[in-house]
Amino acid sequence: MRDEMAEREAAELLRTRQRPRRPSGWGLLQALWYLTFYDAIVTEGHLRRRGLEFIFIRFSAWHFAGCDRLWAGLVTTLCASIRRHFGALPLSVFHVLGSRPRFASGFSQREWALKRGTCLKLGAALCALAAGAAVLLVALLVPGIADSGALKALGGAMASLSGSGLALGAFSILKNVVVSEKRKIERLTNSERFAAQLGFMSKVRAEVEALVSFLAFMEVFERRRLRVVLEITSLDLCYPEKAAGVLNAMNTLLSDSNTPFIFILAVDPSVLVPCLEQTGCLKGLADNGYLYLNRTVSLPFSIPEMGARSRLQFLDAAMQTREDLMYRIIARNVEQRRRRCRHHHPQHGTAMDHDGAAVRCIHEAFRCLHAGSEPLARYVPSSGAHVRRIVNTIPITLRLLLHRGAAGAVAPRAAAAWVVLADRWPCRLSWALQCAEDAGQRRREPGLPGRSLWSVFEEHAAELSALRQALRNALGLDGDPELFQSFLQRDFPFTCRDARLLLAVTVNLDHSIRHKMGLLRGLDQLR
Repeated sequence: MRDEMAEREAAELLRTRQRPRRPSGWGLLQALWYLTFYDAIVTEGHLRRRGLEFIFIRFSAWHFAGCDRLWAGLVTTLCASIRRHFGALPLSVFHVLGSRPRFASGFSQREWALKRGTCLKLGAALCALAAGAAVLLVALLVPGIADSGALKALGGAMASLSGSGLALGAFSILKNVVVSEKRKIERLTNSERFAAQLGFMSKVRAEVEALVSFLAFMEVFERRRLRVVLEITSLDLCYPEKAAGVLNAMNTLLSDSNTPFIFILAVDPSVLVPCLEQTGCLKGLADNGYLYLNRTVSLPFSIPEMGARSRLQFLDAAMQTREDLMYRIIARNVEQRRRRCRHHHPQHGTAMDHDGAAVRCIHEAFRCLHAGSEPLARYVPSSGAHVRRIVNTIPITLRLLLHRGAAGAVAPRAAAAWVVLADRWPCRLSWALQCAEDAGQRRREPGLPGRSLWSVFEEHAAELSALRQALRNALGLDGDPELFQSFLQRDFPFTCRDARLLLAVTVNLDHSIRHKMGLLRGLDQLR
């Protein structure tokens, strides 16, 4: 969008030889002059302008999740961002003296029309103020007239009336400078009579319409189109009613055909649609959240799944946030510390060896995760949250293995693969572990430790299918079932012995899932 904006600005400059104005410096004085004494007119020439400026506003719904009305947070963010972009003074002057631009009649190219009424009122007030001050000075200073009380009263009345009118206008502008639109809306939402204020939405709508009119005026002044781009994120982390309120606010702001707003709604539909279906906003839409989204979103853009290169780049970015994964720096520091400790404190050499071994294991594990020739790289998830969890979990798992003295039995490559397995398929892995545990408790299979986890899962897959309704939410956490099969059957054939050893150091697997599976299997056996 920034590239498009720059290209349009360059093309418009070549066509018209006019640079866009900006409300800063000398341009601010120009803007205040036009706001005070002129009405903007939308001409045919203005409609042909290709110059464009995007005003980007980021709105994270999670930051306002504690508000009673999340959509009010959206409107206040919009008001505050526009006020910050243009400045408080131009917006305040527009609130008092400005008006929405009108369309030109015919093919006139005149973009500004003098406000005759404003000029006459201001001229009359200044004349009355000057005349009143003159009469008052004459009544006070001229000998022979100084004793005339009537003349003093007339001059004082004229000066005070005209001066009070000018002071009232200046006070209104100053009040709008001090009390922003955001504060007005927050004051309304904080009122104890908020729920009973029938005119609340009309007041909010009036504030938004004033912003739209101001943006239309500034389009004519700046000689280019203005579009406010609101990026809405984290909506799928909020309560259903609040998420629906934000979508309703979007529809309200977009209800005008000439609205200058563009909404970029970044959400996960698989999370947002069930939230919408729990609220009452879908009455008349057959409680279909997808239908509601289709009617709300005018340009759907589903981001495709990450490719191998993008996943590795994202993995690099996640690894760079971990200082303990900077292998070269840490390895050099550990080696230096080890030499110093061996020289001064021979008994501390063992602790330094453990640190060095941990660093080497972590480096080897991430090399396997990152190398394109390794099969583990194919299973790196495309979700940023999952990648960060894997990056944070692998070092902990390897350090726990070293602490338990089991690092020799499990290679760093296998430990990294186990962390990925627990993160991507927690439900299916928990089912295989629970079935292996139950079989070991019954002691009917002497060769169980050598059996592969995939064979255990495959043997009891039908039983898991029978319990899929009870485990519906847990199964929703799993990734592609075919990838799970290729992971355990071909690339990383973990045995029950490996699983028992690794389970003791597994920190990224929710054990409550396995416990629930054990209870369901026990109840099924009772039946």
